Amino acid sequence: MNDLVRNTAVRAAAASERITDQIERTDLVRSDAFSESMAANIYFKLESLQTTGSFKLRGATNRLMTLSAADRAKGCVAASSGNHGAAVACAMQKLGTRGVIFVPEQTSAAKTDKIKSYNGDVQYFGTDGLDTEQHAREYARQNGMLYLSPYNDEQVIAGQGTCGIEILEQLPDIDAVFIAVGGGGLIGGVGAALKAHNPNIRVYGCQPEASAVMAHSVEAGEILDLPSEPTLSDGTAGGIEAGAITFELNQAVVDEWVLVDEEQIADAMRRYMTAEGQTIEGAAGVAIAGMIKSREEIAGKNVVVVVCGSNVSDATLERVRNSDPQ
Repeated sequence: MNDLVRNTAVRAAAASERITDQIERTDLVRSDAFSESMAANIYFKLESLQTTGSFKLRGATNRLMTLSAADRAKGCVAASSGNHGAAVACAMQKLGTRGVIFVPEQTSAAKTDKIKSYNGDVQYFGTDGLDTEQHAREYARQNGMLYLSPYNDEQVIAGQGTCGIEILEQLPDIDAVFIAVGGGGLIGGVGAALKAHNPNIRVYGCQPEASAVMAHSVEAGEILDLPSEPTLSDGTAGGIEAGAITFELNQAVVDEWVLVDEEQIADAMRRYMTAEGQTIEGAAGVAIAGMIKSREEIAGKNVVVVVCGSNVSDATLERVRNSDPQ
């Protein structure tokens, strides 16, 4: 285990103590239906039931709580119309911090309403996400505020790693974990916590074929600038920042990459929602689809799938139910 993994695990353990009163300790449940069909012990880590409906609250909360009182008083800025934006707004509300969430101009009312439900100050700028992010960074710089990255921050990664700390407390004898990957913060933090406990735990990084930037970048040995196609897993879609610290961490902790197509994602979402009776988003479907695709490798093992979120639009759910992921 290299120093990067070890240090990330130490920060995750500290974060777990720090944020325990600010987040939900989500359940780890064994699925009888999936365990039987996979011939393995399949457990779901229900981050879909986390406050804001996503694991993202962990990282946002930890980052804000590691600021000094003076810096926290200056506020923070984020750019996200999705889970990260809602998480930052919620964390700021809980901790009494002010800030701004920038979203692209075409963002749906449903997404902005989620952020506003936590008293988030929503401001519109840009059209493609990248210009929104650049504007948010510049706004933070000009106003002396923290730009709170969704993944490219060691304390955000440590916060996401608290999910791994909980998994180990709930199931110490874990053999493998499946996690959806976008920017790599969740798998980086969770993977480091698990590997520090037992280097033999197998970590599977799951991505949609339509947007597998991290997997292809790790294979190439450098961060690639690749296009992304539309995918049900909008929470993991998009590129990776140049120089992102998650890249080296993903290189170190991910044992195998599993790419899944849109039909496999939709099928996984339907199977889960039917068997478990809970709504999930596309990114969670990616992790479940990766597990299903790897069934021969995991037979007889204790396997955890991180169900990373439940925020999905009615339109997307309708497409999934009608077997039409496009």
